[in-house]
Amino acid sequence: MTNDAAPPGRPGHAVEKPAPTQDTTTRTRPRTRPRTRSAAARVWASRLILPLSIVLWLLSLRSVPIDRMRDLGLLQVLPPLFWVAAALLTLGFCLALADRRTHSAWLTGYVLALVALLHATPTLLYPTLRYSWAWKHLAVIDAMIRHGGEVPNADKFSVYNDWPGFFQLHALFLQTTGLDSSVGYAAWTPPFANALLLAPLLLLYRSVTRDRRLVWGAVWIFYSCSWVGQDYFAPQSFAFLLFMTVVALLFRQLRSSALPRPDPRRRDGWPPGLLVVVVVIVATIVVSHPLTPLMLISAMALLSLPRRSRRLALPVLIAAVVLTAAWDATVARSYISVNISNLIDSLTEPDKNVSSGLAALGDAAPGQILLSWVDRGLSAAVAVLALAGLLVRRWTRRTGLPLLAAAPLPLLAVNAYGGEMLFRAYLFALPAAAFLVAALVLPPGDRRPVARTLAVYPLLLAMFGALVFGYYGKEALNQYTLKEVAAARYVIEHAPPGSTLVTLTEDVPDLDLDYEKHPRVKLAYQEKDELRDLVRDPVEGVEGFVFGATEERPAYLVLSRAQDMNLYVTGALPADLPERIQSALSDAPGFTKVYDNGDAVVYRYVTPPPD
Repeated sequence: MTNDAAPPGRPGHAVEKPAPTQDTTTRTRPRTRPRTRSAAARVWASRLILPLSIVLWLLSLRSVPIDRMRDLGLLQVLPPLFWVAAALLTLGFCLALADRRTHSAWLTGYVLALVALLHATPTLLYPTLRYSWAWKHLAVIDAMIRHGGEVPNADKFSVYNDWPGFFQLHALFLQTTGLDSSVGYAAWTPPFANALLLAPLLLLYRSVTRDRRLVWGAVWIFYSCSWVGQDYFAPQSFAFLLFMTVVALLFRQLRSSALPRPDPRRRDGWPPGLLVVVVVIVATIVVSHPLTPLMLISAMALLSLPRRSRRLALPVLIAAVVLTAAWDATVARSYISVNISNLIDSLTEPDKNVSSGLAALGDAAPGQILLSWVDRGLSAAVAVLALAGLLVRRWTRRTGLPLLAAAPLPLLAVNAYGGEMLFRAYLFALPAAAFLVAALVLPPGDRRPVARTLAVYPLLLAMFGALVFGYYGKEALNQYTLKEVAAARYVIEHAPPGSTLVTLTEDVPDLDLDYEKHPRVKLAYQEKDELRDLVRDPVEGVEGFVFGATEERPAYLVLSRAQDMNLYVTGALPADLPERIQSALSDAPGFTKVYDNGDAVVYRYVTPPPD
């Protein structure tokens, strides 16, 4: 067969095109110019909208009445200008995404602006660090610095002794820099952690497709649907970033059949140097968080099933299994041995693990019931759209992402993880699910990319709207005032070692600062019979937990604004209970009000002598 017989367009053979006639040129000019002008208008619009939306967002934060937040959190106090900025930002992103000539720097700018708008807003609005668990983690770092490592008498905080990686890393940073505390930069963890996630997300998506519109669309969908809120100053956010890094590096090594022409420089196995880096990252995950290594093991086990990815996934799987087993059998043995019975019970009742995070909210504030249903609706929509993408875009089945999306599901049968397993499973499945959703609504090779991308605009807006319900809806109890911090520090400074610290909920910032010195009682989380006694007779109910307090080891009861809001929002206890407690303690023997700044009240208790 000669070269003349080669089909047109075959590589290495030129295809001669006929010269256009005058008539053809005349016909094409009127149709070409409008398209060029329209494309240029979209380009300039996308470039103007980005800085404009950022300016509008910052202007919207000038006078937000955060003290008026109730059961809808920030949703009910953010001004209309904030929502205008969000809508403009989403529109500008769609315009930029629709034009293939848009430089990636502009798309990066849009995504980082979305991250800032979503995750930096609370940081800019609040006077101090948000969320009680972030304050707990600051206390753990401080205690590990004071004790040079493992903290004695840690009680319920002992789990952090068994997985200290995150805390020791920050302790090392503080000791190296000379900073007194992590509180200054911990408040910026949500925007910073989400911005860092962009790198592994891009690496993951670019490893399975070269369609830039699909890559960036998946990135935007991920950030628009990540409502779980595990991005605060915590081992989970740190470990999730490392998990995504390992997954992205693995996919980068794969010869994905979804690519029309795989890169010949890619290897079937790990380069030795990169494999060492991956094992170090896996080890860091293992020593930092109890759940993430299990998620990694599950993901690698499923990715080991296809023959083409087995040589890459198996080494990581073996490393994760060996390191996790070694760590759990040695350093974390004390925690594992105590909780092994709970693990066995969870294995026999997997349905409870799934439903534990969806407890009835009948006593919660009306807005919280709405928030719960919106969260569930967004999660269900992502699952349905991802499944549709898998069925409709058959090429996605060869990418390995469906296996990654399904990897968290076996963990639902293992443990309820404090009622959060369903939400954690959603978080770990979301990166792959977001790509499948993007493949459904932004398919590669679309002949009308502009129309298709703009048609997706309402969907992206709806995702953003649903996200802020889950992400901003509980901010009334996540936000603390400086007066609440001052009240907690008063207690820490004045309470002798061994003093019992009593609160209604856990929402008292910095009260755990010396947790190894002070037993802590949170009344809302006690047995039901004890809660009934507390509601019936507040004085008797409180005394039941602090009876026997002496002058050398008194008890301190802290009531505060955020705790009041927690009871109103969650319905854990009657919303009027704090007021009733203060009224009852005003003349109760043994109780003395020692601190009151308007946002918090502190009572000191010493058991009165018998009559």
